[in-house]
Amino acid sequence: MVAVVPFTRERISDVLAFERELRRQEPDTFFMDAGESYRDLLERSFEDSRFTNAVSMLAWEDGRVIGRGDAVILAARSDASCSTAYLDWICVLKEERHRGVAQLLLQELRRALKERGVETLIAIMAHNPESVRFYNAIENASVHDEAVWMDL
Repeated sequence: MVAVVPFTRERISDVLAFERELRRQEPDTFFMDAGESYRDLLERSFEDSRFTNAVSMLAWEDGRVIGRGDAVILAARSDASCSTAYLDWICVLKEERHRGVAQLLLQELRRALKERGVETLIAIMAHNPESVRFYNAIENASVHDEAVWMDL
């Protein structure tokens, strides 16, 4: 059974294993190295105040990460209420797709963001068939040009 849990410092090694597997499965899509310099950046992110508005969730099953979703609450003076967030990344291992994992990640991200006062989640939609199908199936969402606006 898949559980969605927050991405914490204690799970960095698991996230790196997930990202290495992701790159192995889809080398043409995910090519950034998930090595030691990336580990260092992740470690520091948990101390860095710039990440205060970051919300990251992991899909966890059988002792490993099979998916990840990251959003950031936008702190712009154009929206002084900080009621909008941007979906930065949602990804599931290719072998685990079409099991509802991405939907679970998105559901938990939306719940966590709503708890923090966010009303709208915006994503830039990729133009591959899987992404289009995924975003078009989201409840309470509509596509605006290249972005997807989701009510929380």
